[in-house]
Amino acid sequence: MDVLTATAASGLRSRMESLELLANNVANAATGGYKADREFYSLYVGPGQDSDPSSTMPLVERHWTDLSQGVLQSTGNQLDVALSGSGFFTVAGPNGPLYTRNGNFRLAPDGRLVTGDGYAVMGVGTTSLTLQPSRPLDISNDGNVQQDGNAIGQLAIADFPSNRVLVKQGSNYFRLTDPALQPTTPASTSILQGKLEASNTGVAEAAVRLVNVMRQFEMLQKAVSLGVEMNRRAVEEVAKVGA
Repeated sequence: MDVLTATAASGLRSRMESLELLANNVANAATGGYKADREFYSLYVGPGQDSDPSSTMPLVERHWTDLSQGVLQSTGNQLDVALSGSGFFTVAGPNGPLYTRNGNFRLAPDGRLVTGDGYAVMGVGTTSLTLQPSRPLDISNDGNVQQDGNAIGQLAIADFPSNRVLVKQGSNYFRLTDPALQPTTPASTSILQGKLEASNTGVAEAAVRLVNVMRQFEMLQKAVSLGVEMNRRAVEEVAKVGA
């Protein structure tokens, strides 16, 4: 395969990965607490080809997650909670703790505070928080939960020194890459009752990027077609000379 066709094909592959990533971001634009994924581009250089710049191939080296704050929206629901600042709610996943920014909680039949997927919301020093259905609930800015004036517990908010220790699980959960790591408590994060954090996917920005990637994809397709046509003509010319 010639350099033009190989480079264009590598570009097509990286743009396909970008399209999948952007499509997933757009699909989760209405998912509470969702954090958009981004791509980091680089160039691949084959072994022994460091001195030949024409041998470099574009590729998506890795994906990274944008953990910037989403817009906080008022809901009026006393079970909805949002974080203003860094950190995550801690929930009991099926295989260990999970972390989420989606505070759209509800009560299980047994009174436990759970996520929409049924994972128990963890409190400080406890495995779950149990509440009385249909009774007023108050959650303070530091996460202390009270009902009818009685202290129920405190929401466990986890933070980490680096976002690289987290990997996504599903749409809006994260898990630790190393279970031995211990989370810390963020110092300046406020917990806001009756609000939810929206996805930080910029729909307009994502739509513009989708259009741009599609245009790049079309140009690269034309480059591949051009390379194939040039190779065909070269073979034909060689055949004529040989004849």
